[in-house]
Amino acid sequence: MKESHFVKPNYPGPIQRWWKSLGPGIITAALVFGPGSLTIASKLGAVFSYDLLWVLVITTVLMMTFTGMGARIGLVSNRSLLDCFRDRWGRWASLLAGFGIFLVTASFQAGNTIGAGLAFAESFGTSTAPWILFISLAAISLLFTRSFYSILEKVMVSMVGIMLISFLFTVIIAKPNWSQILQRLMPSVPDGSLLLVVALVASTFSIGGAFYQSYLVQERGWNASSAKQAKREAFTGILVLGLISGMILISAATILFPQGIQVNSASDMGKALEPLYGDFATHIFMLGLFGASFSSLVGNATIGGTLFADALGLGRDLNSRPVKLLISLVIVLGATVALVFGRLPLELIVFAQGVTIFVVPFIGMGMFLIAGDTKLMGSLANSRLARVLGILGILVLLFLAWTNFKNLFLS
Repeated sequence: MKESHFVKPNYPGPIQRWWKSLGPGIITAALVFGPGSLTIASKLGAVFSYDLLWVLVITTVLMMTFTGMGARIGLVSNRSLLDCFRDRWGRWASLLAGFGIFLVTASFQAGNTIGAGLAFAESFGTSTAPWILFISLAAISLLFTRSFYSILEKVMVSMVGIMLISFLFTVIIAKPNWSQILQRLMPSVPDGSLLLVVALVASTFSIGGAFYQSYLVQERGWNASSAKQAKREAFTGILVLGLISGMILISAATILFPQGIQVNSASDMGKALEPLYGDFATHIFMLGLFGASFSSLVGNATIGGTLFADALGLGRDLNSRPVKLLISLVIVLGATVALVFGRLPLELIVFAQGVTIFVVPFIGMGMFLIAGDTKLMGSLANSRLARVLGILGILVLLFLAWTNFKNLFLS
């Protein structure tokens, strides 16, 4: 009798299953963590050591709270979150939220485009212009693939994985002073750090990203029966975002702060990886910079284009032509500004901050009220803890709005 041969199925292990299932949470984390977040975390560590690590703890908790609200709203309704705004407060509220987020994402898109181009330009010693064109065309071509969401998810998970692994091993090799880190978790604001603290909070506590979580959950086809999985994956994705930011700050504090390196260029930031990569540190850092920039470039455009399309009543399906065209519009605007100015113009930053002042607190308050509506949300309405943290988050958004208003109009 002929001997039978059995091939053992190659089932993925628990870590692989967990990583593959992150989906919407990782996409939200990747689009929130851009070149600005990377730069600010590096600079804070290099200049103020571990003193401001506590800020990341608070912003991560607040981001998890509002991302959780977005996920739960997406689970309980077949309608979009902008539809919920429209039903509750009228068409003007939906247009204000959707168009406002579109303007903010379009205004900051040049920074993401320049960051992605800079990663290649500095590595190969060339101009950024050809790389900006190439990367923007690659992002647009990605849009018009058959399963955009599926590819977007894989790209984001890969980019986040590169950054997570690089900075994790750097922290392990650098051997930071953990007892000192724990002592510095007590809140304090060193002299001269307030503006950087405000920038760090604004770059990691993204209401636009939390808002879009509801769309990502619906894109997955989840409903109320998937609540436990959706909340777990949303929280895990944002926790990964907080860990990456924290590891960058700790790496910079451990390696750059003792050397007095102030972080004035991408090459300076790359020195934080020298314990792991030696002479290749800057090149590896540029890969991380590209990961942060490209994931934000695609994700930022996806948020702006999708919400603008939904606000105009053109739908929200990532595979529909109107949505893809508006996402492409954000990418083209970012590339155009990057090529013409070579940087993010001050006027655009002022414009984006001006829009943020009025739109972001309104969106945060709207999400909080809708997620707390027991008639709509049922058992998935805000818990007592979510209500407390939500109110704290809105106060933080109002503080950011006031700070921006004061800097723009009263200084």
